Amino acid sequence: MNISVISRNIGVALVCNALFMFICTVVAALYDFDSAFSPLLLSGIITITVGLFPLIFVKANREIDIKNGFIIIVLSWLLCCLFGMLPYVLWGGEFNLVNAWFESVSGYTTTGATILNNIEALPHSLLLWRSSTHFLGGIGIVIFMLYILPSVGINRARITKMEISVLSRENYRFKIKETIKRIATVYFGITFLSMVGFMLAGMNLFDAVNHAFSVVSTGGFSTKNLSIGAYDSVAVEMVANIFMLAASLHFGLIYALVVKGSFNLFKSPVIRFYIAGVTIATIIIAFNLLLSQNADSIWGALRLALFQVVSIASTTGFATADTSVWPNLSILILIYLSIQCGCSGSTSGGIKSDRILIFFKSLPVQLKKVLHPKAVLHVRLGDSLISHTMVADITMYMLIYMLILFVCALLLCIMGVDFMDSFTSSIASIGNVGPGFGNVGSYGNFSSIPAMGRVVVSVEMLLGRLEIYSLIIVLLISKWK
Repeated sequence: MNISVISRNIGVALVCNALFMFICTVVAALYDFDSAFSPLLLSGIITITVGLFPLIFVKANREIDIKNGFIIIVLSWLLCCLFGMLPYVLWGGEFNLVNAWFESVSGYTTTGATILNNIEALPHSLLLWRSSTHFLGGIGIVIFMLYILPSVGINRARITKMEISVLSRENYRFKIKETIKRIATVYFGITFLSMVGFMLAGMNLFDAVNHAFSVVSTGGFSTKNLSIGAYDSVAVEMVANIFMLAASLHFGLIYALVVKGSFNLFKSPVIRFYIAGVTIATIIIAFNLLLSQNADSIWGALRLALFQVVSIASTTGFATADTSVWPNLSILILIYLSIQCGCSGSTSGGIKSDRILIFFKSLPVQLKKVLHPKAVLHVRLGDSLISHTMVADITMYMLIYMLILFVCALLLCIMGVDFMDSFTSSIASIGNVGPGFGNVGSYGNFSSIPAMGRVVVSVEMLLGRLEIYSLIIVLLISKWK
């Protein structure tokens, strides 16, 4: 283990966080030095001091191996969450240590679940800090760090390849510097355009910035207790729909479409599968709402259904309705979307549509292999052949994902949590979706979950954001040869 390499890279990540804390401190000053000014200033000073220490006193070392890379990834996330909870703890209110940790992890992992009963009681600067954790977590603090500080040099390639999932790298066949450029261009582009869109739709600048941070990261933190529903605006909802959907698509394909004029985005079988799923789910839920008298008209039903489907499928988690009181068919479809979610190469969480589609395509091949053991059969995705190794890896990932989901749900049930709350909060946490159903639904929060339960689901959020393997590998790193 190379302590100098690890500490310096984590130091850069903490400095990035401290800079956003200071930005929020400036916002606190602009709002008549609101009650979060001192907590944010002190948190920024502590974070930047710890971050700068290894950068100043530890000798630079560009050598990095796979083991150190995984440690950097995991410790960067854990320490960012730890230091990110400081403003909450120092501010007080509903934030005890467990609640502050939960809110911080939920922010950085872009889950968007909250323990707050009254979000609007927070000062403007602390609301911005919550959204900033989404913004940092959405792009991935490691990617953010490497883009801002190119002096990291050759470490860039090795760390970035660990941060970007295997599936998403299939559409990033460029040098690492070009990959980071494309990710950042799309990320900042969606942020800016969604902010402008929200302002044109009637939001003030502050709300527009906060919701833009949440949209691009598919996070879900809002400045309002009723989320997007507080605005009761078709224009606001349409802006959110467009950019939530964009943020859940592969950033490399979006870049190619906008900058290069390539139409591969529309040719991608994964994108088609995902969009078709969103469309079908919207239509079924709309008719289900209409028939169950949860909507007054077909247009009202489509408006409600479209927003909730896009929000859940993209793992953003905004809401314009209390989905917990919807018919069982609609709830079941939304639960499925909470498991599948968006596309690899985006800020979306969950298993990912890529894996689900490849799994479905592999099923008939596996059945034919049973009937014809000696046949040479391949799984195709568009014009590409999917290797048997990748199919096996995807199947294993999905099994581990579902195992963790059910184990965490079981632990919550043992703690006395209602079945629907346990099951859907576990789904929402590992998928980084945010809302579940019942008390943890779209208009609820996680304050009813016991303290130990909130710790369990926060670990689940981290597992989901790190796509499980990174955290497990680091926990077993002592067994590496």
